[in-house]
Amino acid sequence: MIYCLTGKIIKKSLDAVVIRCGGVGYWVQIPATTGESLPAPGQEGTVYTVMNVTENDVSLYGFATLEQRDCFKMLTAVSGVGPKAGLAILSVMSPEKVALAASSGDHKAFTKASGVGPKLAQRITLELKDKVGKGLAEGTGFAGNFAAPAPSSAPAQAVAALVSLGYSPSDAAAAVARVDETLPVQEIIKVALRSLSRAR
Repeated sequence: MIYCLTGKIIKKSLDAVVIRCGGVGYWVQIPATTGESLPAPGQEGTVYTVMNVTENDVSLYGFATLEQRDCFKMLTAVSGVGPKAGLAILSVMSPEKVALAASSGDHKAFTKASGVGPKLAQRITLELKDKVGKGLAEGTGFAGNFAAPAPSSAPAQAVAALVSLGYSPSDAAAAVARVDETLPVQEIIKVALRSLSRAR
């Protein structure tokens, strides 16, 4: 398997990039967010890859970060979510937003991605809710595979704090998901606690 590619970017579009490594140009499909973070053609860049081999095709999918790549693997492990849907989700959501939406049961967040309908979105949240919620609460990641929001991020710290106060990971993540993530950790916790106390 190809772990990552580092080389000169020959061509770049919103959904693909061509990277020359060792004289070979690799065509790699990417989410829009990766395209935005890669340097311009002519410069050197790195993508972390997933190789998908089927009966009729061998495809490479590339990501700007390991978190994106692991999130893609997590999403495509859900039945009915193929590589195209995985890329579409990561084009509109960061791995942190995927983790918060899945653990809080917010299936509507996934329907913003092209080609993801309500039924598929519900399946994603159903299959990932407990796994991602546990990783968020512990700050350890998803099943040792998907790096949920780093404990240093404000939403992840807020979820961990609320879980330590006795709230379930899914309730804590749902409350935090409704708060502006740019606020300081203490403010996120205060606002989330208010909404949790009203819900009781």
